[in-house]
Amino acid sequence: MTCYFRHLKGIFQRSGIEVTSGNKKELDQTIHEIVAVRYKDCPKTWKEVKKRITEDEDGFAAALKAAWKEPA
Repeated sequence: MTCYFRHLKGIFQRSGIEVTSGNKKELDQTIHEIVAVRYKDCPKTWKEVKKRITEDEDGFAAALKAAWKEPA
């Protein structure tokens, strides 16, 4: 889980998301949903995230911001 988070620090900052130990799992699930990859398939998820960031980094950051719901 979250094997690719270290590469997304800038995306998280631009999306206004603070990654904590308490929200990593939910955030990981949200990213899997955005890229339409089954949860816990980290390599496939990272491959799709990289592709989307390369194509439209601002769009991916905006999609993440819109999809993210801070856990209660």
